[in-house]
Amino acid sequence: MPLRTPLYDSHLAANAKMVDFSGWEMPIHYGSQIEEHHAVRRDAGMFDVSHMCALDLDGPDATRWLRHLLANDVAKLTTPGKALYSCMLDQDAGVIDDLIVYFFTPERYRIVVNAGTAAKDIAWMRGQLEGFDAELIVRRRINGDAVAIIAAQGPDAQERRLTGSDSVAMIAVQGPKARERFWTAFPASCAATEPLGIFQAAEVGNWMVARTGYTGEDGFEITVPADDAAQVWQKLLAAGVKPCGLGARDTLRLEAGMNLYGQDMDEDISPYEAGLKWTVDLKDAARDFIGKSALEGKDARPVRNQFAGLLLLDRGVLRAHQKVITPQGEGEITSGTFSPSLNQSIAMARLPSGVAIGSEVEVEIRDKHLKARVVKPTFVRNGTPLI
Repeated sequence: MPLRTPLYDSHLAANAKMVDFSGWEMPIHYGSQIEEHHAVRRDAGMFDVSHMCALDLDGPDATRWLRHLLANDVAKLTTPGKALYSCMLDQDAGVIDDLIVYFFTPERYRIVVNAGTAAKDIAWMRGQLEGFDAELIVRRRINGDAVAIIAAQGPDAQERRLTGSDSVAMIAVQGPKARERFWTAFPASCAATEPLGIFQAAEVGNWMVARTGYTGEDGFEITVPADDAAQVWQKLLAAGVKPCGLGARDTLRLEAGMNLYGQDMDEDISPYEAGLKWTVDLKDAARDFIGKSALEGKDARPVRNQFAGLLLLDRGVLRAHQKVITPQGEGEITSGTFSPSLNQSIAMARLPSGVAIGSEVEVEIRDKHLKARVVKPTFVRNGTPLI
């Protein structure tokens, strides 16, 4: 049986076209992917992101454990609700997953990991808990069942079932009018959420509202009790927020230059070859996080490729795994699509080191070599083309 979020019935009621995504039955669109894309760029759209996995980390060693686990450094988080994007690496600096961490106190954090990697992420995290006084609680509901896993103090910790009220759903409201429409639907939340800066969250009762997203637009990601999700969805719908599916989410994130795990990075790729060097914090030389020795020093893995954007100059559509031909050697597209905002095909690619931004390369598409320009891998942000 496919996995379903608490909003599954809401999607069916809105005539969503459902598809499999990492084992989850999710909406790809509600009629027009292009209209949903433009709604987010021009007004406000909402996405069911409850397939993502929320975990709560509690305990005296929570900060110390995260500083060991992640390539980015949570020690820089001092304001309650402040968020951090990071890669979680293996010993060889391969990317196990990319995730967001929200700080509330040095003993309490919220972590959100990707849907398709949640099982392996939890297994890896549990293995790294040994020797740390901390507890990791999984808050996701699957097919109506309550949360079923707690990882506490090491790999041999006992599992116990939580109650249904402990599980959560997540809805992303994105676009230039997203916050305004959210406040129309939930005016009582305005006082707590209006002051939020980018990448910051507030706890509003039993909700968490974060000014984060995966579209390159402003907005909120709302975490609510799973039992409340359908009602929250309906109130946002009544406030003029358009339901959007995974299709628009992918074109929006690609225009914004945001990586997708499993395409733009994985366990065979280091963050340095995925355009994510900025997420590796090496300022504290004494901090020994997992994968550090494979990134720096005499045993560091070689960096042979660079991450860049491509803008197709000929007619066609760029897709993942297409070959890129450059004077420095061959590269490969990791993510590609037709950009509704630019009315042109775009891609992100791993290219040989030395290929210059602004230079022209060729992409092999159906036995034809089509011209493309190498650009910085961010195409549109806040509705504005950047190329």
